[in-house]
Amino acid sequence: MTKTLGDKSLILGDDFLCTNPGRIKRAAETKAANALLLKVNQIGTLSEAAEALKLARAHNWQVVVSARSGETEDNWLADLATGWQADFIKVGSIQQSERLAKYNRLLAIEAETHFPLRTL
Repeated sequence: MTKTLGDKSLILGDDFLCTNPGRIKRAAETKAANALLLKVNQIGTLSEAAEALKLARAHNWQVVVSARSGETEDNWLADLATGWQADFIKVGSIQQSERLAKYNRLLAIEAETHFPLRTL
């Protein structure tokens, strides 16, 4: 799939890769994906998440920083995604206040920096 669609689409490793460096390496070697869904609070630590980000970037992958369902209204993920220069952030629809809080923070960052942000 990456050979056929890789230049036109994100082939996202999603939960198979999570934020696991060993699985990211294997997916990169086999060309099974071209993008990482970075679930910061699923791997364990920020250091481990940063390692996964670095590994994905080393393989020229795009990175989607993702929230997990059941999160709080804490909007730190928007700042992290911006600071780590993620290609996208995925927080879901605005039906729930914890998701809306992250979108509102992204809008505030965009207004402060004049840097257009992209979301999935």
